[in-house]
Amino acid sequence: TGCILWFLPPTIAGHGKMSGTPEVPTDLLPQSRPETELFLELPGGHRMPMNGLGMCCRPSAYDDVLVYRTVLWYLLLGGRHIDGAHLYLNHKAIGRGIQEAIRRGVDRNEIFVTTKIFPTQFGYQSTLDNILTYLQDLGLEYVDLVLLHFPSAPASFLSSSDCKQDGPSLCRRQTWKALSELRLQGKIRNAGVSNFAKKHLLDLKGVELEGVASAPVANNQIQFNPFEPEHVMETVEYCMQHNITITAYSPLGGLMDRDKAFANELLSKISVQYQ
Repeated sequence: TGCILWFLPPTIAGHGKMSGTPEVPTDLLPQSRPETELFLELPGGHRMPMNGLGMCCRPSAYDDVLVYRTVLWYLLLGGRHIDGAHLYLNHKAIGRGIQEAIRRGVDRNEIFVTTKIFPTQFGYQSTLDNILTYLQDLGLEYVDLVLLHFPSAPASFLSSSDCKQDGPSLCRRQTWKALSELRLQGKIRNAGVSNFAKKHLLDLKGVELEGVASAPVANNQIQFNPFEPEHVMETVEYCMQHNITITAYSPLGGLMDRDKAFANELLSKISVQYQ
């Protein structure tokens, strides 16, 4: 039975039954963040650490016990940027790890928390409501960066969005208006997007809040690596021209390209130089 439970997801088998991230010693105190840490300057005046801990796509990101341990280890060892999303279903466990790290002495102002709203939750009122739920689940008064996770949802996803009849473009604009208002209220500090191409970014131009300009697009999180097709560079160049920072996921290649990175002579030389 134990073997069967190990292969079942925690949502079925229960949390705490997977092996992985070890327990955090109760007497472990925070280390300082790295002296050589690099940052990206965001349009609103905030700084985002260039390196972060992604809370997706591995066993330790879905078992709440392992999520809690992973976040706590990371923060106590000097890491400061946590990248999550509603879709990952682990906000509460991430929040518990953050709160324990704060209790042990990590300054909340040093922690940069990113999360993402999925297209099934797009829409003005839906966004206002869901971001407040994220804050409650994370146990935070504000989130440093909220991203629109994708431009639109796959057809197979059931949408609870209050704008699902309005079409993807209008849905994105209504969502952006809500994020802009939440930014003015201090509930979020920056707003951005994920997996957006240039045409999707153009959609967000001109969104207004009763005479007040909408939030600047602070970040676009995309799959970006040496093996991406040429059209991705159009998006990157647009972002660079408009002061939109880029976060790259799968920077050494996605599932289909990972072997190319290890076989690439230039990347091998760089890895040896900086190991």
